[in-house]
Amino acid sequence: MKFSPRKLEILKVAAHLFNEMGFNAVSMRDLASEMQIKASSLYNHISSKDEILSDIILNIGDEFTEGINGIILQDLKFVDKLEHLIKMHVSIVINYPDEIGVLNNDWKHLSDPARTKLVSMRSDYEDKFRKIVHQGIKEGYLIDVNPEIMLFSILSTLRSMNAWYLKKGDDDIRTLTDNVVRILLTGVLK
Repeated sequence: MKFSPRKLEILKVAAHLFNEMGFNAVSMRDLASEMQIKASSLYNHISSKDEILSDIILNIGDEFTEGINGIILQDLKFVDKLEHLIKMHVSIVINYPDEIGVLNNDWKHLSDPARTKLVSMRSDYEDKFRKIVHQGIKEGYLIDVNPEIMLFSILSTLRSMNAWYLKKGDDDIRTLTDNVVRILLTGVLK
């Protein structure tokens, strides 16, 4: 999604407030106060708080969709695609921690059609991720375990990473990414 610089600023500040306080706890006055403008000025750029929530969440959904589609198109072994997917996910978490928090915690406040679109995007993303896992198992690059459990384990770790990163994210990005990839792809056994 393409937004004006001012709208991007509104979305960034709103994402931070929503992530810190929760969508329902933040008013348009809170947002305006944080931006040091009048609440009425916000409506020059947005129509409602619901629009802000939809834009934040669907924009992050687009990041994941574009990322996985780009990785799928690359001529790589499936295990390399999985590694790229994990790295992409970590990168999005690092670059958009508040937005990921809003996605994880406030998506249920979306109204239709944004909620339906998000559910479809998430399902499509998981299906593509699942195909990569299945193919990796089929080709012998990944261990032969239940692919749904493998998918759940990887995605659960990646989805909850933002909460940890916001509290403890003092590692440099490369070290964090390399360690997450190593643990998720090779495990923790010596």
